[in-house]
Amino acid sequence: MTFSRLDTHCRKLEAMEHALSMLRVDEAVMMPAGGGDKRAEAVATLAGMYHQQATAPEIADWIADAEAEDLNAAQKTALIEFRRDYLNKTCLPVAFVERQTAANMRSEQMWRALRPAGDWAEFLPALEAVVAAMREEAALRADVLGLAPYDALMEQYDPGNRAAAVAPVFDDLKRFLKSFIPEALEHQAQRRARRPMKPMNGPFPVERQRALGLSMMGALGFDFTHGRLDVSHHPFCGGVPTDVRMTTRYETREFLSALMGTLHETGHALYEQGLPTEWSHWPVGRARGMAIHESQSLFVEQQIARSDVFWSWAMPHLAEHLGEDAVAGWDLEDMLAHVHHVEPGFIRVDADEATYPLHVILRFEIEQELVSGALRPSDIPEAWNARMVEYLGLSTLDNPRDGAMQDVHWPAGAFGYFPSYTLGAMIAAQQWAALEASHPGAREDIARGDFTAINAWRRTQIWQRASTLSTPDLLVAATGEPLSARFFEAHLRRRYLG
Repeated sequence: MTFSRLDTHCRKLEAMEHALSMLRVDEAVMMPAGGGDKRAEAVATLAGMYHQQATAPEIADWIADAEAEDLNAAQKTALIEFRRDYLNKTCLPVAFVERQTAANMRSEQMWRALRPAGDWAEFLPALEAVVAAMREEAALRADVLGLAPYDALMEQYDPGNRAAAVAPVFDDLKRFLKSFIPEALEHQAQRRARRPMKPMNGPFPVERQRALGLSMMGALGFDFTHGRLDVSHHPFCGGVPTDVRMTTRYETREFLSALMGTLHETGHALYEQGLPTEWSHWPVGRARGMAIHESQSLFVEQQIARSDVFWSWAMPHLAEHLGEDAVAGWDLEDMLAHVHHVEPGFIRVDADEATYPLHVILRFEIEQELVSGALRPSDIPEAWNARMVEYLGLSTLDNPRDGAMQDVHWPAGAFGYFPSYTLGAMIAAQQWAALEASHPGAREDIARGDFTAINAWRRTQIWQRASTLSTPDLLVAATGEPLSARFFEAHLRRRYLG
């Protein structure tokens, strides 16, 4: 059977993906600085070999032959997603993939070295090479897929999402947040006038913060026999479902940023660990795009880990792992004052959930202009500053470190990715509403530290469905209706104005 031949082919590709993923994790976590050039060369070469195997012309004939075979429903679904994946892979020539991979890795390595000093001028040539390759990729993909260039890039992260559909949703959300954030800040100021926010009882040693994070990961359901937690410059979740590699970063003056980063990445990890193992080597068994992936991480971070009931359970664990002195004189309301603190800031990954979407919308708008050619890489700092001033009232004009150089995504060549973050926040709120409707005791479960039923719902509705459905269809199947921002807006109103 040709389907069996495809199955064997998928297993070979999975093995190569495994190796590439681990090389990239090691590069971010363990590799010494001097290993960068050879690592870039190795990954680029292997990426080219993988691409050559994945796009072999005979595969088109295998797909056609398999479609004529007597397949069961699961096999037919797997073949449909395989065809879509193959079409997207064959958009790019092998030589281009090797050249782009090398440019992206060199740029990312330079970003790590130059970001601490905010050396935009030194970094710019590397970014210009990345943007040039990205625009070439967008044109190649658009021609094959019949999409606009930016949509062709979005398709790689969220199949089915289009800028024309996302932009109006973001415009509405932007208008809501521009009025909501000042209201939330005023509500917060009134609370602080009655009860000032207590400073944290730091410092918090890294080893104690790590112990706290590991404890929370375990409680949430992370399987440590199939994953681990490390440290990197930028938190991420990588590896493969059987060996998930999470990272966070620590500040000794406070513990919330590291903990929330850990919990956010745990949401990603739970999704990977919950995918159907029998189809892991096929595209259909993989996560359904980054908006759904972000919805799983933000479900943990925002819907669970920033809730009052979560912290009523978590407070004793702070004393256990950080020490009694860490929470001396604190009660639940003191903790929530920090967890629910709203303050416009420069750094996206440290932003609160109310201001965070504006960071994403800013990037979404700029990268569309980069793809179209309306904006040159050299003009990014000025465009970034203009939107930061308009959306958050902050200037980054003389601060590229905390402005246009703060994220790893563009240095690494990831364009079309940023919308997934805020789409994920909206999807997470919609999923929580659906979960609570089917399981009204969800908040009581969290207050007991019992995440069994919550994970069971997500496993059935999201994780085990993997990529058997498109992103819009998956959301409808899980929640009963298409994407709506009203759940996220209602969530913000309850938490920050209630």
